[in-house]
Amino acid sequence: MTAGVEDPRIQAGMRRQFALCEERTRSGARRIGWKVGFGAPAAKEKLKIESALVGFLLDRAMLPDGASVSLTGWSKPVAEPEIAIEIGRDVPAGASEQEAAQCIGAIGPAIELADIDGPMDDVESILAGDIFQRHVIFGPRRTLALPDGLSGLIGEVIRNGQPVPVPADLEANTGRLLDTVRQVAATLAAFGEVLRAGDVVIAGSVTPPLMLGVDDRALLWELRPIGRIEVSFNP
Repeated sequence: MTAGVEDPRIQAGMRRQFALCEERTRSGARRIGWKVGFGAPAAKEKLKIESALVGFLLDRAMLPDGASVSLTGWSKPVAEPEIAIEIGRDVPAGASEQEAAQCIGAIGPAIELADIDGPMDDVESILAGDIFQRHVIFGPRRTLALPDGLSGLIGEVIRNGQPVPVPADLEANTGRLLDTVRQVAATLAAFGEVLRAGDVVIAGSVTPPLMLGVDDRALLWELRPIGRIEVSFNP
Protein backbone atom coordinates (compact mmCIF):
# COMPACT_ATOMS: atom_id res chain seq x y z
CA MET A 1 0.00 0.00 0.00
CA THR A 2 1.55 3.28 -1.09
CA ALA A 3 1.73 5.89 1.65
CA GLY A 4 2.93 8.71 -0.60
CA VAL A 5 6.06 9.16 1.51
CA GLU A 6 8.27 9.68 -1.53
CA ASP A 7 6.93 13.25 -1.65
CA PRO A 8 9.91 15.44 -0.61
CA ARG A 9 7.58 17.67 1.42
CA ILE A 10 6.47 14.66 3.46
CA GLN A 11 10.05 13.40 3.79
CA ALA A 12 11.23 16.72 5.19
CA GLY A 13 8.16 17.30 7.34
CA MET A 14 8.21 13.84 8.92
CA ARG A 15 11.92 14.12 9.75
CA ARG A 16 11.21 17.40 11.54
CA GLN A 17 8.16 15.92 13.24
CA PHE A 18 10.08 12.93 14.60
CA ALA A 19 12.74 15.31 15.89
CA LEU A 20 10.00 17.28 17.70
CA CYS A 21 8.55 14.09 19.17
CA GLU A 22 11.99 12.95 20.33
CA GLU A 23 12.60 16.34 21.96
CA ARG A 24 9.32 16.11 23.87
CA THR A 25 9.84 12.53 24.97
CA ARG A 26 13.30 13.42 26.24
CA SER A 27 11.60 16.02 28.44
CA GLY A 28 9.36 13.35 29.96
CA ALA A 29 6.39 12.96 27.61
CA ARG A 30 5.27 9.51 26.45
CA ARG A 31 4.00 8.76 22.98
CA ILE A 32 0.61 7.04 23.10
CA GLY A 33 -0.32 6.82 19.45
CA TRP A 34 -0.91 8.60 16.18
CA LYS A 35 -3.34 10.87 14.38
CA VAL A 36 -4.22 11.48 10.76
CA GLY A 37 -5.23 14.74 9.18
CA PHE A 38 -6.14 16.22 5.82
CA GLY A 39 -7.50 12.87 4.71
CA ALA A 40 -10.77 14.10 3.19
CA PRO A 41 -10.76 14.05 -0.64
CA ALA A 42 -10.95 17.85 -0.95
CA ALA A 43 -8.06 18.33 1.49
CA LYS A 44 -5.87 15.79 -0.31
CA GLU A 45 -6.61 17.42 -3.64
CA LYS A 46 -5.80 20.89 -2.30
CA LEU A 47 -2.46 19.77 -0.83
CA LYS A 48 -1.71 17.44 -3.74
CA ILE A 49 -1.06 14.47 -1.45
CA GLU A 50 -1.94 10.82 -2.03
CA SER A 51 -3.12 10.00 1.49
CA ALA A 52 -3.73 11.54 4.88
CA LEU A 53 -0.87 13.10 6.82
CA VAL A 54 0.31 11.33 9.99
CA GLY A 55 1.18 12.93 13.33
CA PHE A 56 1.89 11.74 16.87
CA LEU A 57 -0.05 11.83 20.14
CA LEU A 58 1.54 12.28 23.57
CA ASP A 59 0.21 11.50 27.02
CA ARG A 60 0.58 15.19 27.89
CA ALA A 61 -2.07 16.01 25.29
CA MET A 62 -4.75 13.83 26.91
CA LEU A 63 -7.65 15.46 28.75
CA PRO A 64 -10.29 13.65 30.80
CA ASP A 65 -13.88 13.31 29.67
CA GLY A 66 -15.76 16.43 30.76
CA ALA A 67 -12.66 18.63 30.80
CA SER A 68 -13.01 22.40 30.58
CA VAL A 69 -10.57 24.01 28.14
CA SER A 70 -9.60 27.66 27.94
CA LEU A 71 -9.14 28.78 24.35
CA THR A 72 -7.47 32.03 25.36
CA GLY A 73 -4.43 32.63 23.19
CA TRP A 74 -5.37 30.05 20.57
CA SER A 75 -5.11 31.19 16.96
CA LYS A 76 -7.86 29.20 15.23
CA PRO A 77 -9.18 26.46 17.53
CA VAL A 78 -10.84 23.44 15.94
CA ALA A 79 -12.71 20.48 17.43
CA GLU A 80 -13.05 17.16 15.65
CA PRO A 81 -15.24 14.24 16.73
CA GLU A 82 -13.27 11.17 15.73
CA ILE A 83 -13.10 7.41 16.04
CA ALA A 84 -10.19 6.11 18.09
CA ILE A 85 -8.69 2.78 17.01
CA GLU A 86 -6.83 0.81 19.66
CA ILE A 87 -4.16 -1.42 18.14
CA GLY A 88 -4.15 -4.92 19.63
CA ARG A 89 -1.03 -6.26 17.91
CA ASP A 90 1.79 -4.77 15.84
CA VAL A 91 0.72 -3.87 12.31
CA PRO A 92 3.32 -4.90 9.73
CA ALA A 93 4.21 -2.66 6.83
CA GLY A 94 2.25 -3.75 3.80
CA ALA A 95 -0.43 -5.42 5.92
CA SER A 96 -3.37 -6.74 3.95
CA GLU A 97 -6.87 -5.63 4.82
CA GLN A 98 -7.46 -8.91 6.64
CA GLU A 99 -4.20 -8.60 8.57
CA ALA A 100 -5.01 -5.02 9.56
CA ALA A 101 -8.46 -6.05 10.77
CA GLN A 102 -6.89 -8.72 12.98
CA CYS A 103 -4.60 -6.08 14.53
CA ILE A 104 -7.44 -3.85 15.73
CA GLY A 105 -8.25 -4.35 19.39
CA ALA A 106 -11.13 -1.93 19.97
CA ILE A 107 -12.68 1.35 18.86
CA GLY A 108 -14.43 4.21 20.61
CA PRO A 109 -15.15 7.94 20.46
CA ALA A 110 -12.46 10.60 20.69
CA ILE A 111 -12.42 14.38 20.40
CA GLU A 112 -9.33 16.11 19.07
CA LEU A 113 -8.65 19.78 19.73
CA ALA A 114 -6.29 21.46 17.29
CA ASP A 115 -5.09 25.01 16.81
CA ILE A 116 -4.41 26.19 13.29
CA ASP A 117 -1.49 28.45 14.06
CA GLY A 118 0.33 28.14 10.74
CA PRO A 119 -0.19 27.87 6.99
CA MET A 120 -2.77 25.36 5.78
CA ASP A 121 -1.09 24.86 2.40
CA ASP A 122 2.48 23.99 3.44
CA VAL A 123 2.75 20.22 3.84
CA GLU A 124 6.22 20.26 5.38
CA SER A 125 5.25 22.91 7.93
CA ILE A 126 2.00 21.15 8.82
CA LEU A 127 3.85 17.90 9.50
CA ALA A 128 6.70 19.60 11.35
CA GLY A 129 4.18 21.11 13.77
CA ASP A 130 2.40 17.78 14.32
CA ILE A 131 -0.66 18.76 12.28
CA PHE A 132 -1.74 21.45 14.76
CA GLN A 133 -2.38 18.85 17.50
CA ARG A 134 -3.12 20.22 21.01
CA HIS A 135 -5.39 17.89 23.01
CA VAL A 136 -7.26 14.61 22.73
CA ILE A 137 -10.10 13.19 24.82
CA PHE A 138 -10.80 9.47 24.73
CA GLY A 139 -14.03 7.72 25.60
CA PRO A 140 -14.83 4.07 26.30
CA ARG A 141 -13.86 1.47 23.72
CA ARG A 142 -15.40 -1.77 22.56
CA THR A 143 -14.06 -4.69 20.58
CA LEU A 144 -15.58 -4.69 17.10
CA ALA A 145 -14.80 -6.62 13.95
CA LEU A 146 -14.05 -4.25 11.10
CA PRO A 147 -15.21 -3.44 8.52
CA ASP A 148 -18.67 -4.80 9.31
CA GLY A 149 -18.72 -3.63 12.93
CA LEU A 150 -19.32 0.01 12.05
CA SER A 151 -22.66 -0.76 10.42
CA GLY A 152 -24.29 -1.10 13.83
CA LEU A 153 -22.98 2.22 15.18
CA ILE A 154 -24.74 5.58 15.24
CA GLY A 155 -22.97 8.91 15.75
CA GLU A 156 -24.42 11.99 17.40
CA VAL A 157 -22.67 15.33 17.87
CA ILE A 158 -24.19 18.09 19.99
CA ARG A 159 -22.58 21.54 19.87
CA ASN A 160 -23.83 24.11 22.36
CA GLY A 161 -27.03 22.13 22.77
CA GLN A 162 -27.70 21.90 19.02
CA PRO A 163 -27.22 18.81 16.84
CA VAL A 164 -24.49 18.74 14.21
CA PRO A 165 -25.24 16.54 11.17
CA VAL A 166 -23.32 13.26 11.29
CA PRO A 167 -23.26 11.00 8.22
CA ALA A 168 -24.98 7.66 8.61
CA ASP A 169 -21.81 6.23 7.06
CA LEU A 170 -19.27 7.09 9.76
CA GLU A 171 -16.43 6.61 7.28
CA ALA A 172 -17.86 9.06 4.73
CA ASN A 173 -15.54 11.91 5.72
CA THR A 174 -12.57 9.93 7.03
CA GLY A 175 -12.24 7.12 4.54
CA ARG A 176 -12.23 3.48 5.62
CA LEU A 177 -10.73 2.87 9.05
CA LEU A 178 -8.91 -0.22 7.83
CA ASP A 179 -7.24 1.86 5.12
CA THR A 180 -6.24 4.40 7.77
CA VAL A 181 -4.58 1.72 9.89
CA ARG A 182 -2.74 0.31 6.90
CA GLN A 183 -1.64 3.75 5.75
CA VAL A 184 -0.36 4.77 9.19
CA ALA A 185 1.60 1.52 9.42
CA ALA A 186 3.09 2.05 5.95
CA THR A 187 4.02 5.67 6.67
CA LEU A 188 5.68 4.79 9.98
CA ALA A 189 7.58 1.91 8.41
CA ALA A 190 9.03 4.28 5.82
CA PHE A 191 10.64 6.21 8.69
CA GLY A 192 11.80 3.23 10.72
CA GLU A 193 8.81 3.16 13.08
CA VAL A 194 6.16 0.52 13.81
CA LEU A 195 2.46 0.85 14.55
CA ARG A 196 2.56 -1.14 17.78
CA ALA A 197 0.18 -2.97 20.05
CA GLY A 198 -1.14 -0.48 22.58
CA ASP A 199 -0.98 2.50 20.21
CA VAL A 200 -4.19 4.43 19.62
CA VAL A 201 -4.91 5.99 16.22
CA ILE A 202 -7.46 8.77 15.89
CA ALA A 203 -8.78 8.47 12.38
CA GLY A 204 -10.00 11.95 11.41
CA SER A 205 -13.18 13.92 11.92
CA VAL A 206 -16.48 12.18 11.17
CA THR A 207 -17.96 15.63 10.49
CA PRO A 208 -16.34 18.59 8.77
CA PRO A 209 -13.93 20.15 11.31
CA LEU A 210 -15.75 22.40 13.77
CA MET A 211 -14.14 25.83 13.95
CA LEU A 212 -14.58 27.12 17.50
CA GLY A 213 -15.50 30.69 18.37
CA VAL A 214 -16.15 32.81 21.43
CA ASP A 215 -19.73 31.56 21.63
CA ASP A 216 -18.78 27.89 21.86
CA ARG A 217 -19.37 26.39 25.28
CA ALA A 218 -19.68 22.62 24.92
CA LEU A 219 -19.27 19.72 22.52
CA LEU A 220 -20.67 16.22 23.04
CA TRP A 221 -19.81 13.24 20.83
CA GLU A 222 -21.65 9.98 21.26
CA LEU A 223 -20.83 6.81 19.38
CA ARG A 224 -23.78 4.61 20.21
CA PRO A 225 -23.84 2.06 21.73
CA ILE A 226 -20.16 2.34 22.76
CA GLY A 227 -20.27 5.56 24.75
CA ARG A 228 -20.07 9.33 24.84
CA ILE A 229 -17.58 12.06 25.74
CA GLU A 230 -17.87 15.78 26.28
CA VAL A 231 -15.65 18.84 26.53
CA SER A 232 -16.53 22.38 27.56
CA PHE A 233 -14.87 25.65 26.59
CA ASN A 234 -14.29 28.88 28.43
CA PRO A 235 -12.81 32.20 27.29
